[in-house]
Amino acid sequence: MSSATSSTSTAPLSDLPPICRALFEAKAASGLTFEQIGKAMGRGEVWVASVFYGQAKPTPSDLKSLALALQAYDPNSNIDHASLMEQLGENWYPVRGLGPMPPTDPVLYRLYEGLLVYGYPIKAIIHEKFGDGIMSMINCKVNVEKKPDPEGDRVVLTFDGKFLPYSKW
Repeated sequence: MSSATSSTSTAPLSDLPPICRALFEAKAASGLTFEQIGKAMGRGEVWVASVFYGQAKPTPSDLKSLALALQAYDPNSNIDHASLMEQLGENWYPVRGLGPMPPTDPVLYRLYEGLLVYGYPIKAIIHEKFGDGIMSMINCKVNVEKKPDPEGDRVVLTFDGKFLPYSKW
């Protein structure tokens, strides 16, 4: 496994809820990738990573399949359905958004830079193709792919969001 797939976090783990830190530790101990955990849960890898960062709200069923996925590789894992339900269950809701703005992590900063450079052109094209509205990040699927290229591997990010027109009243 490459160091890229065994890496657990770029955000300080101390800023995350204790259960999230425990999830990262269990993931590292298992050697599983977010993609593998997502397949076991029937969810996408980016959404699963969002749960680990406390940025997504899992259902009780999600928590059960997450616990089962981690325990399949480490039966002694301290991640079980009951502890996940207690800490990420029905009474817990994410506080979305991590870190400073602009971000200081190089990967996050380059994404931010891309938005600064290409944000208005993307906005103009959305308006040309769809009209006056926005792309929902609530109803959005995010995918990260690795694309081989002779000049160096490429990162392909896909944001598949629902178009929401502005209301008129």
